Amino acid sequence: MTAQQRTRPQAASKPVRWAADVVATMREGARVRLDYSAQSLWRVDRMIDEIRREGPPYAAVRDVLRGFGAYAGEVIVRQTGAEWWATGGDHWVRTPDGRLWDPVDEARRCFDGQGSLRLLCRDATASATGR
Repeated sequence: MTAQQRTRPQAASKPVRWAADVVATMREGARVRLDYSAQSLWRVDRMIDEIRREGPPYAAVRDVLRGFGAYAGEVIVRQTGAEWWATGGDHWVRTPDGRLWDPVDEARRCFDGQGSLRLLCRDATASATGR
């Protein structure tokens, strides 16, 4: 077993926890059910859009955006058999076709009005399944 193989499960521990935290927070606080489906990412994109329109500074919403990105990554992992990869504190999803996706950064891009977690998931899923 290589060192890289031993660290992969650890790479997933933080984003899996961040995703679970955002699911619980949305269920309890906003009464929004996130079920790890690609369709649920429509709601996530809309929630990020609503947060952006309220105009908070990025620093105030960084953790929730990280959670939304991790949630989107978990949707991709569950739909494609992808794996979480981590280096230097950054987390990516590696789909079975070998491509790397950065859903946490995509959540930040959504907050900037330039991204979509739903579209990222669509592209990653299509890439991984050859569609």
